[in-house]
Amino acid sequence: MKQETRKIVEAFWPISLMDMDQVSLMKRSDIKFILPKKQVLEILNSVLNDYRVLEVNEDRVMTYNSLYYDTPDNDFYQWHHNGKINRIKVRIRNYIESKIHFLEIKRKDGKGITHKSRIPIDGFEENLSKKSKDFIQEITHRSYVLSPKLENEFNRITLVSTLHKERATIDFNLNFRNEFKNKAFDNLAIIEIKQEGINRNSPIYRELKKRHILPNNISKYCLGIISLYEDVKYNSFKIKLLQIQKISA
Repeated sequence: MKQETRKIVEAFWPISLMDMDQVSLMKRSDIKFILPKKQVLEILNSVLNDYRVLEVNEDRVMTYNSLYYDTPDNDFYQWHHNGKINRIKVRIRNYIESKIHFLEIKRKDGKGITHKSRIPIDGFEENLSKKSKDFIQEITHRSYVLSPKLENEFNRITLVSTLHKERATIDFNLNFRNEFKNKAFDNLAIIEIKQEGINRNSPIYRELKKRHILPNNISKYCLGIISLYEDVKYNSFKIKLLQIQKISA
């Protein structure tokens, strides 16, 4: 599939990182969908004329590597599981093709809007630096005791709409690990549509609906926690996990 995917993305008109800044959508509505990886090819073909594809250093299939942080009691995970309206995630992400690391904070507010804040840093931090701690406190208005909980790696194709302020990311080859365990989801893909406001008439949304692929808003971080830790509750995610397990089988 890797060669076929690269062949298809080469058919899209490219967009650079600089041009993509115009649709950075640091404040946005997010909708996630999970699907078998084999369906990605036909969806890409179906929206070929509606999107441009991000290209960095002549590459259009990117590799991302992220290190996620949480409190000793996994508060960030628990907030998501319990449906807390205002919640956050903290990670350091390595954008491998761009050769840059960012400390990133994602906040979900009471209206379901995602706010993303980030600063460039030198690399992964086992122990967060003063600069990183100060940034987290500045954005969240709280001081947390945080440590790494898991690392993940995946490939991503980023599409940018030619008509609307919209981006769509297609993630696949997901792999989660901590110091004790590793879990790969080789057959799974996650599509996330990022918009200023929810637009169900966007081409990729229509294609997903046509294939009866419904929203499934479990985060990659929560999926990683459930996959690597046996002592966390996941009752709220059971239906979503069954769907993921069926696709990944």
